[in-house]
Amino acid sequence: MLRHRYSLLLRRTYTSTTRRCQDAFHAQVEDSSSAEILSSLRIPSVPQTLTEKIVQRYSHGLPEGKFVKSGDYVTLSPHKCMTHDNSWPVATKFMSIGASKIHNPDQIVMTLDHDVQNKSASNLKKYEKIEEFAKQQGVDFYPAGRGIGHQIMVEEGYAWPGTLAVASDSHSNMYGGISCLGTPVVRTDAASIWATGRTWWQVPPIANVNFLGTLPKGVTGKDVIVALCGLFNNDEVLNHAIEFTGSEETLRSLAVDDRLAIANMTTEWGALSGIFPVDSVLLGWLRYKATEAALHQTSALGQATTVKRFTHPRLDELFSDRKNLSADRGANYAKVLHLDLSTLSPYVSGPNSVKVATPLQELSTQNLKLDKAYLVSCTNSRASDLASAAKVFKDAAKANEGVIPKIAGGVKFYIAAASMPEQLAAEEAGDWQALLEAGALPLPSGCGPCIGLGTGLLEPGEVGISASNRNFKGRMGSTDAKAYLASPEVVAASALCGKISGPGTYEQPDGWTGVIMGEGDGIKEEDRMITAEEALQKVIGQLDGIVESAERDFAEKTSSDAIDSDSLTEILPGFPSKVEGEIIFCDADNINTDGIYPGKYTYQDDVTVEKMATVCMENYDKNFADIAKAGDILVTGFNFGCGSSREQAATAILAKRIPLVVAGSFGNIFSRNSINNALMGVEVPRLVRRLRETFSTTEPKAEQQNMEETSGNWESLDSPPPAPQTTPKQDKQLTRRTGWQLVWDVARSRVEIQEGPSGPVWSQKVGELPPNVQEIVARGGLEKWVKNEIATGV
Repeated sequence: MLRHRYSLLLRRTYTSTTRRCQDAFHAQVEDSSSAEILSSLRIPSVPQTLTEKIVQRYSHGLPEGKFVKSGDYVTLSPHKCMTHDNSWPVATKFMSIGASKIHNPDQIVMTLDHDVQNKSASNLKKYEKIEEFAKQQGVDFYPAGRGIGHQIMVEEGYAWPGTLAVASDSHSNMYGGISCLGTPVVRTDAASIWATGRTWWQVPPIANVNFLGTLPKGVTGKDVIVALCGLFNNDEVLNHAIEFTGSEETLRSLAVDDRLAIANMTTEWGALSGIFPVDSVLLGWLRYKATEAALHQTSALGQATTVKRFTHPRLDELFSDRKNLSADRGANYAKVLHLDLSTLSPYVSGPNSVKVATPLQELSTQNLKLDKAYLVSCTNSRASDLASAAKVFKDAAKANEGVIPKIAGGVKFYIAAASMPEQLAAEEAGDWQALLEAGALPLPSGCGPCIGLGTGLLEPGEVGISASNRNFKGRMGSTDAKAYLASPEVVAASALCGKISGPGTYEQPDGWTGVIMGEGDGIKEEDRMITAEEALQKVIGQLDGIVESAERDFAEKTSSDAIDSDSLTEILPGFPSKVEGEIIFCDADNINTDGIYPGKYTYQDDVTVEKMATVCMENYDKNFADIAKAGDILVTGFNFGCGSSREQAATAILAKRIPLVVAGSFGNIFSRNSINNALMGVEVPRLVRRLRETFSTTEPKAEQQNMEETSGNWESLDSPPPAPQTTPKQDKQLTRRTGWQLVWDVARSRVEIQEGPSGPVWSQKVGELPPNVQEIVARGGLEKWVKNEIATGV
């Protein structure tokens, strides 16, 4: 309400009918370049982030005048959808729901990249079926050995600035390096997109990460993201969409390949996407790609359509729309963080966790001997990365009578290019040959050791260092091994020396006192230049913060005039306009999918609905089945449903006849599987805080829960292993009947809480559930919705 009143004031201040002063000279308004600058300085009536703008562009069936915002559910029609080795499981689901023809073949890309070293008859047969299916459907297909799917999406122009692309793989975040909003989907979503061109998405909270300064010599994009994961290691951006910003000078120090590495590993940081803005660096890269495509349009490695995607006229059209390729002034972010790049040094991640990041200078003094080194994966195996690694050996050759030195005895150094074009570029530059001459072992272009498949995995007791993206225990081999992550040059230098070390190119700046990072954009007030409108917006933001803080301290009933001012969402006939029930509280964070539905039941086909209800939440609390009742509202802590992809985690809760789950936040895969199976969920962090203030006697402690993973899950959308589960130290009541009542007013996008029979009542806005997503729930989930779309010929 406060923001609404100040917005009215803002509009009145700048739109009065009597013009007392002129905004601009007539000549400025008429001149296109000046008009564009003036337009960029104005705050739109509904400011949007870059993420919200892109989602708006690819949302299907939005009401007229609707502006997409964080928290909203939308029906997405993505620009592109990529599947890899899991294309056949997606195809199986696609056919099982009655589909036979892909809705829009131009929307789909299929690549084979995960298990490319596996020459078994069963794997080759699967690859053959995927290729044949792709040809029958007329979709673009890339065979095993051609490259990793995410790299292909970028180098072939499928991921395009200002568009939205999805993939059935968690590292689709990488597309954000070229200002394409990339985010992962699960198999059911991919099958839905194949059949109808659409799926659903909830716009996540959006975080702004502002870079300051410029990268010092010897520091890379990989060091930036490794440092971010380690320095901000308390789930600050968990399940957020990240927008990276910085001054023109700052962003010029980050090449496109650096941005791709950073965006790629926002997955490990816990984010659902990570996008960079369109700027001069990206424009130059795109111009180069368009020229390259024109010169090499007959290349056997590219698709015949590559030259149609990378064209200068298409780039001219893109550049003319710069206003829609950046966030609006006044856009609202859930949080803002900053990092001064000039204060960074080379960093190493691990062992066995991206949340542990140590400056190389400190780690190199520990004499950590190596067994294996890896320059593989979609994160850092492009030609520029191979060149950086080769330079380490070429520089060493200068002190070795021009002879490339061999890697250290007892160390195996594996290399695989992100794609064949990248390998060819490295060969033309002599970098590939230099690495082979040093003793590196080449692998086919593909995921390989990065995901624990094929040659060169870590054995028990071994230590490895890799330029890939994940070093979780057991990810690259034995759970008894230690895995570190670093930049290509640090990996190469470590392979050369036989222990973790660097090439020695970094020089610490004079007067350096430590890494500058923290909350806020990091810009000093004396250096900040803002307009009157921005100053007023800042005051409004501060007042909003005061109001939110007061609401937490004084849970008062929301006034009727504020509720009446809510815009109403259309409710489909038969869909409940309200969902209400008593709150049962499971006071824990990071409850994983194995805690919700035990893995031992996941692939048993004879489990009845009654049995599912009985074992629901069994690994979290064996008493849950006796405490919970039909019609209850389940409220849990933060990151509920993290871990592996198993749809039964959602269907088991439905089997218990619980219609709604409320959490501080949800794990992304669970969030997707819940709507896909008609289980509704709402995020209300304030409710979790109030329940803990009322019922928890101590601060929660972390306890690592073993994740019982099933053998069939390796092809599923992968995710980082769940964080330690946190539960109250002394309170042994894991599941509690609270006596509190919750009402979710779907039409008003608002929840109302009654804190016990005589307790206070308060309400809060939540994300909108529009009619198109209501329809998915009403039909019993995404698969049944797709079947109906096919049957009705929509």
